[in-house]
Amino acid sequence: MPSASLPDKAQGVSVTVVWSPAARQTTQVQLHLPEACTAAQAVRLSGLLNGLSDIDIDALSLAVWGRKAAADQLLRDGDRLELLRPLKVDPKVARRERFSKQGAKSAGLFAQRRAGSKAGY
Repeated sequence: MPSASLPDKAQGVSVTVVWSPAARQTTQVQLHLPEACTAAQAVRLSGLLNGLSDIDIDALSLAVWGRKAAADQLLRDGDRLELLRPLKVDPKVARRERFSKQGAKSAGLFAQRRAGSKAGY
């Protein structure tokens, strides 16, 4: 796990940068950065995206502790900066397609009915 650090740890902030290039694969780097460091600067200093030519750092979505963050957001001590991959499929579209393949009778909340009951109960 690579680490970039300042000469004196007390004058900066400690940040964890997390990147998941694919499902079930994560890489995290612990960084010690200056006080006024932005999220974009932390991504560049982490080195996680070095060698990946097809990814534009400025186009990535960023989150701090799971909440969307701007590239110019200042980081605080203990923050976890997450680099988010773009979605390949819209979740609503994927659910609709899954439901249409399964059929209305075999999927959903009311798929199982008690004998003699009304629909939806």
